[in-house]
Amino acid sequence: MSQQTASSHAAHAAHATPNGLDELIRIAETQPLAPDCDHFYFLRHGQTGRNALRIFQAVDEPLSELGLQQAARAATLLSGEPIRTVVCSDARRANDTAHTVATALRLVPTAQAALRERNFGALIGTSSANIDWACEPEGGETLTQFVARTRDAIDAALRLPAPVLVVAHGGTLYALAALLGVPVDLGLLGNAQPLRFERRGPIWAVTPLLRQADGDAALA
Repeated sequence: MSQQTASSHAAHAAHATPNGLDELIRIAETQPLAPDCDHFYFLRHGQTGRNALRIFQAVDEPLSELGLQQAARAATLLSGEPIRTVVCSDARRANDTAHTVATALRLVPTAQAALRERNFGALIGTSSANIDWACEPEGGETLTQFVARTRDAIDAALRLPAPVLVVAHGGTLYALAALLGVPVDLGLLGNAQPLRFERRGPIWAVTPLLRQADGDAALA
């Protein structure tokens, strides 16, 4: 591993509060992502009621009123960007966020089940306040399975006409950042916060279009 990559991963781990992210990074290092494009956009879905309560969610969880407002704000922020393709998770919260943004861009989003949040199985409906990404929930995905699925889904999405906007989940963002060797602090994890990923030589970096408070980063 290069010194630059090692530094990035160390910074990523230093800013990450949930348990198990060091294991996620370790897994991602074995299958790094190397997109041909030089930039793309990522948007986590708007807030849901269970986000606010820190509860593991099912795929049919809807956006809250605040989440709908956040999606509309994201649409305004992204409306001036040269986005040509919108790809999203087919989970309701991500799909609805994507449709709001895509309408402003005069595009139609493509929904992919492969971009869903990690399946936490029997943990769905329970508290995610002390989330451990290294857990192996009954009836759910292992961390290795989730990272591999996310890698394949992002790789396919970024082969579409660029620039691409990916609308997905907090876990997707963690995995994506690890796959690119990009540090992510909690200030980048807010609901419906548009992010621009850009390659500078061999190094990827991420820039928020709007910085949100760290307190908005409830996951899963």
